[in-house]
Amino acid sequence: MKVKAQDKKILVVLIIASITLIALYLLTELNPNAYGYALSRRIPRVYAIILTGAAVGFSSLVFQTITNNHILTPSILGLDSLYMLLNTTVVFLFSSTHKLIVNANTNFLLTTGVMLGTSVIFYKLVFSKKNNNIFFLLLIGVIIGTLFESLTTFMQVLMDPNEFLTIQDKSQASFNNINIKVLTFATIAIVGSFIYSARFMKVLDVMGLGRDQAINLGVDYDKIVKRMLVVIVILTATSTALVGPITFLGLLVVNIARYMMHSYKHSTLSFTILLISIVALVGGQYVAEHLLKFGVSVSIIINFIGGIYFIYLLMKGRTQ
Repeated sequence: MKVKAQDKKILVVLIIASITLIALYLLTELNPNAYGYALSRRIPRVYAIILTGAAVGFSSLVFQTITNNHILTPSILGLDSLYMLLNTTVVFLFSSTHKLIVNANTNFLLTTGVMLGTSVIFYKLVFSKKNNNIFFLLLIGVIIGTLFESLTTFMQVLMDPNEFLTIQDKSQASFNNINIKVLTFATIAIVGSFIYSARFMKVLDVMGLGRDQAINLGVDYDKIVKRMLVVIVILTATSTALVGPITFLGLLVVNIARYMMHSYKHSTLSFTILLISIVALVGGQYVAEHLLKFGVSVSIIINFIGGIYFIYLLMKGRTQ
């Protein structure tokens, strides 16, 4: 991965910032008499943060490349809405103490399996038609996502307030209670997706020029788009099932990476996005735990900042 001198300086700063924040998070208020217990809880959180940041950031980067739009994220496909619908349905039909909710392993496998299965069926129905336009897929995703949100809201209005609190917790990403076994499943899915995607990095660089230009340069555009959509779904479904939805994280870190780096290469951008994600999530988790005393979750902080940045991007686009 060849990097320009000015980009190397930025990467060095981000690496130092990431290591500093991780060390600060791990060592702050660490009791020498019980450091083993504290680190056994904090280290999995940091690892989950790195895994989630990598999955959300890379999937958002690839999604923006294949849609040729820098303000779209995979959340438009409706997977976040499906995740909430699944958990709401289980609580509505059974209870918040059912093993499908309480058991982290079972809940992870259920939500991931259903999201992946639904996406496969959905894509086969869409791409079986002659129209392979990616924007047709996005339009269907918006419609399906709205339907899922409506069904979720309907059930939430009818359920017991105590049960609703469980669903409310599921609606916000949390790194507080990470199951090691779930992390193992997530690692296999996410790392496997990265290994598979590594062979397409240079192709994605070409696809960033646009569909027509990529096809003229010999890229089998529609075939690569379908493969990358599968990768995006796996990464999004796995990260969402692992910690919950973080709507604006991908938008925030990808656009900041594009602004900071003077490179179009996806390999360079992916590494930068990972570092920015670590800074954002570890910093947000530190603020949520030590400064706000768990008063808010890290996803609320990220979504608040990301929402403001999203409005800024929209206003910037209108003035150009």
